[in-house]
Amino acid sequence: MPRYEYKVVPAPTKGLKGKNVKGSEARFSHAIQELMNGLSGYGWEYLRAETLPSTERAGLTGSTKEWRNILVFRRPRETDAAAFQPELLPAPSDIPPDPKVTRREPPAPNPIPVKTVTPYEGLFDDEHDEDDAADVETPPEMLNALASRRKPGLVISQDHSATSASGAPEEQPAISEDPDTQR
Repeated sequence: MPRYEYKVVPAPTKGLKGKNVKGSEARFSHAIQELMNGLSGYGWEYLRAETLPSTERAGLTGSTKEWRNILVFRRPRETDAAAFQPELLPAPSDIPPDPKVTRREPPAPNPIPVKTVTPYEGLFDDEHDEDDAADVETPPEMLNALASRRKPGLVISQDHSATSASGAPEEQPAISEDPDTQR
């Protein structure tokens, strides 16, 4: 049994102008003709016309019944099981024999040279094996220059002890264990 899909469109309410079409009845017929010819180009077959009621709102709370004219078209479904025709592959005529399996010997293992490394070898070396001892002495000089700009009278020496500009060691303030006196 064939299966169809349906399309429902509103019937034209106004005529359509055309060449050599005179009068309102001829224009209305021309509008229906153009609609039917247009849909038939896509495979739709005219089935029937219907007049059906439609309930619509009228005002804020009211409703009215309007009568609508519709045209019903149909066409066979393209996804129908009878229309489905899969492409069949040709049957295999000769099955090739199984390939011969030959066993290969595994390759001989290559001895990996073992290098003995002391645990801390190269850990503290520079990336380019250069000694940067000169660079280590420069930061205190830079810090002294910065410190002299910010807090006059305080100089940091190489042994990281603070001395005043007069040369006397500066006393560190005593830190009390009592949190109330640490203000």
